Amino acid sequence: MTVGMRHDDLRRRNRAMVIAAARRGGQVSRTEITTITGLSHSTISAISADLIAEGILAEARQDDAPALRRGRPQIGLELDPAAASVVTLMLSLNTLSAVRLDYSGAVLDEEQLRLDTRALSREALIGECVAVLQRCLAHPAAKAGPPLRIVFAVQGITDAEARSMLWSPITPHTDIPFTDILEAEFSVPVTVENDCNMMAEALRWRDPARYRDDFIAILLSHGIGMGLVLKGEMFTGTHSSGVEFGHMVHRPDGALCRCGRRGCIEAYAGSYAIWRSAAGHDQNEEPRGDIGETEMRALADAARDHEGREREAFRIAGEALGFGLGSLFALIDPAPVALVGLNAAAFDLIEPALRDAIARTAGGQHSGSISFSIEPDQIALLREGCAMRALTYVDDRIFAGGRSLQDGPAARHSSLPVTLP
Repeated sequence: MTVGMRHDDLRRRNRAMVIAAARRGGQVSRTEITTITGLSHSTISAISADLIAEGILAEARQDDAPALRRGRPQIGLELDPAAASVVTLMLSLNTLSAVRLDYSGAVLDEEQLRLDTRALSREALIGECVAVLQRCLAHPAAKAGPPLRIVFAVQGITDAEARSMLWSPITPHTDIPFTDILEAEFSVPVTVENDCNMMAEALRWRDPARYRDDFIAILLSHGIGMGLVLKGEMFTGTHSSGVEFGHMVHRPDGALCRCGRRGCIEAYAGSYAIWRSAAGHDQNEEPRGDIGETEMRALADAARDHEGREREAFRIAGEALGFGLGSLFALIDPAPVALVGLNAAAFDLIEPALRDAIARTAGGQHSGSISFSIEPDQIALLREGCAMRALTYVDDRIFAGGRSLQDGPAARHSSLPVTLP
């Protein structure tokens, strides 16, 4: 039995496809949108006319067409920057930053603060988050559309509904309902996301051919994190954001992790763990709070230069990561891996031990075919992922439905990019 699609659902889907084509292409002609979406010329003309009238799309003459082309210059369609704005808020170790973007994705305003996240009280931490958003939203920006979404990325575990920060290694405070707090303050829908999931979101937008159905993003920084995409969907747990790869046990009762437990992968592969090992300190020593980029680069340079504790520290890190990945691959089969963050630049030091460890696990039967890519700039990736999560929410849940806000500000959503035929 064939079940037909309701007219309203068909209209929403078609509008979403046109908006997604403009989002992906930047400036595309109606003919190009027809090719991308498979919709008819008449359908594209009708939808684009509606979206232009609603201030969601704008026409732009493609003046860069070849000079010898005959006929009138093509008229392209692009997202109207003034249609809306979104805000991203990112909380990591000792850093809080906010960025406001227009509907095209251009930055309107940004601010970054250095904070002692471990020392701040619960009230002070919440207050700093509210204050930076207040300043970001109050800043006068030309043609800034109304704020329609805030995406808050935190370094730590969020609840499955993406409303609260349950736990984070960067603060002693737990169970902070950031969505309720920020929605009450700003009357803008908010989602609270794990930072590594947002990095995976950015990878999917940067390279959809490589990062599509199944892939893994691993953060190699002060901490170790993971964003996991399976069958085209971001993996989350039933109660939390899940995928706490860095806190999987590598060696029971082993080295002290900053989470307070022992033997975690992070306790061997995080920046503080590599530094601790390279310095010859006891593995039970309390992890250092923050290790700068200069220090980690110096350790990597020393490891490349000569045998010694520095090189061994990176080998130990690679082994811990490899055994963790091998165990994961035993469950899901190998998938492309993106290594993100400062220590990804030291992959040449990590890779031999990592591949050897994978090969020694049940998931390592295809270890030779596992591909790795390097993305050292974790901040840029995180910002891009948060921005795309916020903007595609507006695309799919508000503008595709004709500016309807019937889901309410706190509605749980799936703001994954529309898959075009």
